[in-house]
Amino acid sequence: MNEVLEVIRDVISLKEVYGTLITFAVCYVVYNTIAHIVDKMFSKGAKQFEIKKRNTIMKIMKNTTKYTVTIFGIVALLGIYGVNVKAMLAGLGIAGTILGLALQDTFKDFIGGINIISENYFIVGDIVKYNDFTGEVIEFGLKSTKIRNAQGETMTVANRNINQIINLSQSTQKVMINISVAYEEKIEKVEKVIKDKILPEINKIENVIADSAQYLGVNDLADSCVKYLILFRCGQETQWQAKRDALKQIKLILDEAHIKIPYPQVEVHNAK
Repeated sequence: MNEVLEVIRDVISLKEVYGTLITFAVCYVVYNTIAHIVDKMFSKGAKQFEIKKRNTIMKIMKNTTKYTVTIFGIVALLGIYGVNVKAMLAGLGIAGTILGLALQDTFKDFIGGINIISENYFIVGDIVKYNDFTGEVIEFGLKSTKIRNAQGETMTVANRNINQIINLSQSTQKVMINISVAYEEKIEKVEKVIKDKILPEINKIENVIADSAQYLGVNDLADSCVKYLILFRCGQETQWQAKRDALKQIKLILDEAHIKIPYPQVEVHNAK
């Protein structure tokens, strides 16, 4: 038993063993400490756009920390095992020049990733368009960006192609709705209900830009109805839900005001 303990003690006392354990422990503690600090820094409440930007920056900072700690850990381990790190780094300088020529696109991706953050091209959660592919940014790194469309398909785009990506979230979407009302309803009454009741309710809808709802006037004298046009603005990614919510409020308010919403009818005449 004593011999086994002595062997274990001799193994643990080896610089390569305890040095490796200490290096892994230090890297683990350093990474988790910095990650915890980053979480604390960005844990305060923020608006929706700021939250998405915060999450993007957090991911970038954590990834950068992970790679930096890993590199320093590898260098430390090489030194522990007796590798001449200085000589190796000098050799890597020459090899790095060769690799730099071979990895030009990769470096362009890193530069593109930095530009995306600094210039605020897009953030995680934004709706973007790349060629004919439109979807939500679900993951962002310094090398590439992942976009997922409504069908669940995911596309990975190299960050060097940021000039081909169109951000649809940082511009507002104009939503226009024609309210169809029967001809027998008085225009004055309908317009009063639209201005006093419908527009204020639409302005309360989630994701609709405050006070953006407006009445534009009579838009069409159709076959069986008069169409009154309203407009409001919201984010690109929320326009369809906002429109559905607006249509619901319009129907409820028109019913409450006893204003008839027409539907297609056929008038039959009995010829003599």
